Amino acid sequence: MDQRKQVAFQFVDDHREEMMALWQEVVTMESGPHEKPGIDAVGARFRQVLEAAGATCRAVEFKNAGNMLIGEFGVKSAQPGVIFLGHMDTAIAAGAIAERPFTIKDGKAYGPGVLDMKGGIVAFLYAIKALKAAGYDARPIKVLLAGDEEVLHANSTAPDALIAEAAGHAAAFNCETGFVDNGIVVGRKGVARIMMEVRGVAAHAGNDPENGRNAIIELAHKAIAVQGLTDRDKGIYYNVGVIQGGKTSTAVPDYAKIYIDVRYKDPDDLPGVIAQIEVIAAKTYIEGTSTSVAMLDGLKPMKTTDGVKKLYELVEKVSEENGFGKPYAKYVGGGSDSAYTVLAGVPTVCAMGVKGGRNHSPEEFALVDTLFERAKLLAACVLKLDVI
Repeated sequence: MDQRKQVAFQFVDDHREEMMALWQEVVTMESGPHEKPGIDAVGARFRQVLEAAGATCRAVEFKNAGNMLIGEFGVKSAQPGVIFLGHMDTAIAAGAIAERPFTIKDGKAYGPGVLDMKGGIVAFLYAIKALKAAGYDARPIKVLLAGDEEVLHANSTAPDALIAEAAGHAAAFNCETGFVDNGIVVGRKGVARIMMEVRGVAAHAGNDPENGRNAIIELAHKAIAVQGLTDRDKGIYYNVGVIQGGKTSTAVPDYAKIYIDVRYKDPDDLPGVIAQIEVIAAKTYIEGTSTSVAMLDGLKPMKTTDGVKKLYELVEKVSEENGFGKPYAKYVGGGSDSAYTVLAGVPTVCAMGVKGGRNHSPEEFALVDTLFERAKLLAACVLKLDVI
């Protein structure tokens, strides 16, 4: 085994308890959707770890979203650098930790964000530490940790910051949720969140129904039409996921709205998606109602570029060489910030974090041994970048 890799792997083995302690500590910190104080507290803890390891850190601050943490090692190196990417917020609302604290049982770790994606962050932090212990200084290393990925950067300009920070780098490893089937993500659909609102006329349901204009019924027709736009051949899926309207069954409702989640493969598909929804909005089923459409937020698709494919091939080779199994290239419907490093022209592989399942649910779990396996795989991949 290459001496530097041997030192790096030994470092991981020697720091297993420390890695577990940090994992437990950060999972025990609330950082759910839009919980800026908690997310920033997690960022402050990761900043301590990075600075103790020798990184220069700074933050991109947002008033109404979790800040982005940036850590840099070896910024004066001549070769293009390597990025480790992730997000510090979880999809689990505050209060879940009291119900489901960090727990280990039968080789699995449980707790909010244990898989998505605090475990992945701990894995790459120790991959960096292991590389430093092995004397690695061939390339700069940059850490990019967003604070609001789970809410699609609704209240920040994080995507712009990610693209700007990533530009010019050689490779990016996003330690998002890893898959138990050893799939490494090389492409992701984009996400668009769209709101449709209908305004009608309120009236007493018993005494004056003929003068009411029912916003819920108008919207019901349109919700079915939106769902019917799904085009499986193009990989465009529509989901009417939330519907709200009305205040009492004794009144004709004058307001209703739906939130629509759209998944799409090609960035060029999004204008057509919006146009189709606007056509549906423009059709009136109940005279006297009016409908509006608003694009709220989203994530761009992660495109499978030639650079992405080449980096995946390196990961596959390193994984097999080191006994971590043969992965396969996976395409998924869930979005991530890998879209933005790819848009910056940086070859990127995603789902490099700890393996597990059921993220975004109370049953979220991670396989404990993969915390150490993925730290080693990441370190070995960075070392391999310099010999291919």
